[in-house]
Amino acid sequence: MVHQQRSGGRLSRTGDTRDTDDMSRLLAPRLAYFAGVARTEHVTRAAQEMEVPQSTLSRAMVRLEEDLGVDLFARHGRTVSLTPAGRAFLTSVERALAEIERAADEVRADADPATGKVAFGFLHTMGAETVPGLLHAFRADHPRIRFSLVQNYGEAMLEGLRAGELDLCLTSPVPDAPDLVARRLDEQKLRLVVPADHRLAGRRRIRLAEAADETFVTLEPGYGLRRITDDLCAQAGFRPRIAFEGEEAETLRGLVAAGLGVALLPPPPFPRPGVVELTVTAPRAAREIGVAWLAGHPDTPPVAAFKKFLLSKRGTLLPT
Repeated sequence: MVHQQRSGGRLSRTGDTRDTDDMSRLLAPRLAYFAGVARTEHVTRAAQEMEVPQSTLSRAMVRLEEDLGVDLFARHGRTVSLTPAGRAFLTSVERALAEIERAADEVRADADPATGKVAFGFLHTMGAETVPGLLHAFRADHPRIRFSLVQNYGEAMLEGLRAGELDLCLTSPVPDAPDLVARRLDEQKLRLVVPADHRLAGRRRIRLAEAADETFVTLEPGYGLRRITDDLCAQAGFRPRIAFEGEEAETLRGLVAAGLGVALLPPPPFPRPGVVELTVTAPRAAREIGVAWLAGHPDTPPVAAFKKFLLSKRGTLLPT
């Protein structure tokens, strides 16, 4: 099948091997010019309104028609009118330009120092108390800054940073990667959580080695707290016997309360009935909490302000 041939132009056949991306790069700079000429139906007037030389605008329209292989305008002296192909093209061009303008407005709004947006990720265990407290304190001085909040496990949040989906994240362990910047903010002690009727429930402190024969419930492999649990058990001289793996710490507490095992967990946001939480005296059971962001990535003013705020919380991020 052969498309309409433009006078003096090239034939464009279905199945043309020109790459779509190459065509987009050719056409994109001329779309606003085309819309301006189509709106005024006068090259001189359009050039004046867009503040570009008339010769530049005329050449751009000729090249646009040549690249498309169709006539977009019928010439009538100094005026022009759209051909049927031109009218069809204009509908799509106006839609594309409107979408570009909408996207530009959105990114400008997100970068606004007073009303912009921060994409912030954090661990599930920090969602009930720590993060709400941080946001409340930050917004006392920045009341109109908006947040896109994402709760996830550490590795997923680091991938979110790399993909440009997150600006900052609170995570543990503190990452050490060449493409990321991370700063330690605080430390959170871990406790051995046992059922309320467990043989160890009357204790206040315990060496982790004393739990070597217990059945554990843990987070799934890939979670930072799972790696810490495995490492601490190894330091205590045993490999944990795992009965259940989950995705959220409070679910694990529920499993412990049901008598299905014991778990190494950070303190709960609220007391949980049915369990007893024991201080681990050896090995030292704690996890570091840090903030991370993508190296070399420029911050918008809202992100810079929130990053500065988080860094000011070193040593005071978590309740004592």
